Amino acid sequence: MGKPLITLEHLYRHYPSGDGFTTVLKDVNLTIGHGEMVAIVGASGSGKSTLMNILGCLDRPSEGKYFISGRETSDLDADELAQLRREHFGFIFQRYHLLNELSAVGNVEIPAIYAGHSRESRQEQAVHILDRLGMGDRTHHRPGQLSGGQQQRVSIARALINNADIILADEPTGALDTHSGEEVLKILEELHREGKTIIIVTHDRNVAARAERIIEISDGEIIADTTREPAEPAPEKPVSDIATGGLKTNGNQSSIGTLADRFSEAFLMALRSMNAHRLRTFLTMLGIIIGIASVVCVVALGKGSQKQVLDQISSLGTNTLEVFPGRGFGDRMSARITTLTIDDANQLAKQPYIMAATPTVSTSTTARFQGIEANALVNGVSDQYFVTRGSKLAEGRFFDEQSTHDIALDAVIDANTRKTLFANFEGSPVGQIIILKNVPVRIVGIIQPEQGGFGSSENLSIYLPYTTVQTRMTGSRVLRSLTLRINDDTSPELAEKAVTAFLIQRHGEQDFTILNTDDIRKTITSTTQALTLLVSAIALISLLVGGIGVMNIMLVSVSERINEIGVRMAVGARRSDILQQFLIEAVLVCLIGGMLGIALAMSFGWIFKMFNTPFELIYSPFSIIAAFICSSLIGICFGFLPARNASKLDPVAALARD
Repeated sequence: MGKPLITLEHLYRHYPSGDGFTTVLKDVNLTIGHGEMVAIVGASGSGKSTLMNILGCLDRPSEGKYFISGRETSDLDADELAQLRREHFGFIFQRYHLLNELSAVGNVEIPAIYAGHSRESRQEQAVHILDRLGMGDRTHHRPGQLSGGQQQRVSIARALINNADIILADEPTGALDTHSGEEVLKILEELHREGKTIIIVTHDRNVAARAERIIEISDGEIIADTTREPAEPAPEKPVSDIATGGLKTNGNQSSIGTLADRFSEAFLMALRSMNAHRLRTFLTMLGIIIGIASVVCVVALGKGSQKQVLDQISSLGTNTLEVFPGRGFGDRMSARITTLTIDDANQLAKQPYIMAATPTVSTSTTARFQGIEANALVNGVSDQYFVTRGSKLAEGRFFDEQSTHDIALDAVIDANTRKTLFANFEGSPVGQIIILKNVPVRIVGIIQPEQGGFGSSENLSIYLPYTTVQTRMTGSRVLRSLTLRINDDTSPELAEKAVTAFLIQRHGEQDFTILNTDDIRKTITSTTQALTLLVSAIALISLLVGGIGVMNIMLVSVSERINEIGVRMAVGARRSDILQQFLIEAVLVCLIGGMLGIALAMSFGWIFKMFNTPFELIYSPFSIIAAFICSSLIGICFGFLPARNASKLDPVAALARD
């Protein structure tokens, strides 16, 4: 026997059974040297597979000590045991345990990925070993496309990729026909002649006879340990140089390149898994898609409704103050107050915070054109009124300051007046004469239809110079109100205070009331924001439900892929590698679901726009970015528990689930 490589001292293995324990291995003492070929034989249930699992660091002894190259294993954590499996062991399983999503080369290179080797070097070596094993023309075939003997050769190549010291073969011929089994045994013998330590676990005495040393176990105890003469020299045409050139373990396993390679492998494996279960993946995404689409659409609806409301307020005049006589709305004495004057408007217009000011007088009268009559509201205003209100022309022009000075009979009508008085008239109303309270006036302009909202109605509105209304229609110089347009860079609140102080100084008391449209804007904006927040909260609940769905599906995915997890751990995957793979999968599901949700929301806006509604969805870049972040957080938060569960699986228990 060569130099001691494996040493077991008084080793026991107990398993819980009811209220007590079942002892599978009892006081096992064993030493295996470098370069030995050992067969462990025994009947089913004798404990030989449990012994192999402990030798391969897939399981831990309950009592006793286990040394590998003088290193005691009982105090090692999961990742340190994974390191031992990467550096010292190559596993050949009875049922091959190949990953169906990967080609032969892909399966062979898995241990090298976790050992930190570069993509080029491990792929080159995987192809080299497969070629030496007679699989050169099957390197890109998947397990389902290979025979049992070919799959076992891939399993052997996987065991050799990291140039392991010890090859553990569990019933390597149990699932093969006689010819394939013989080929596998010849390969193991050749590996032994090349200096590898070969440990075969079998119940077949003929297979065990190929080893130099046979250890017989029964009821958990070693009952025989016999050694025969070494095998004859290698045949003239051996399998030849299979292990030569195997990859050495990469000592710089924490390098950025190694970490990036492990991440890319986990990323690709997650994509393969998602592609292999497309329907399940889509159903998992569905909750995220609906939730993200709901949030983005709700925010867009909220912004669209705010814009519409603000546009409606803008139709009253952006940043406007309207001054009425009376100490407050509903003041019964307001009709008798005549302190608001045209001079007030003129003086206010000179203030630096006022862009425009206009007096307003109004009266109701009958408007008539070619036999059509209708009640109309006649508004006497200055030329600054249209600037103050932000009115826009549909046709013609506004009257100007000269019209006010000349008490001109120039009229500007609204869309309702045009629709009512000129329903049967062909051509433009501009230039036509209408009669207002027996006063003929000429139409010089038509205002574009205004947004619905405050101040709008189905009444007919006709605008004349206030001087014309006062002299030709009312015979009074009393003003209904003053309308002020505030500079855009001035706070409406400060402007209101300044106007109040200015008028109190002029009038000697506060005999007026100011309506600040910005207060209306703020009230409606806060209301729409509250509604948007409410509906967004409902949408976020759907996101939460989607996240729980992701967690549930990922838990199912873990249970379905326990065998894959066991294989990866057996060939050297760390817990962090398993955690990373499943976490990446959860995040990818949520991110792709988030992108599809955003696309769905955009499609909804496009369909909405096709109906030519006056309302539009305004998408917020912030909400879209937040949706991506939210998708990632859902994947991390709700994917962490399943991923953590996967990483904490016991390798030997996972491999038993096939």
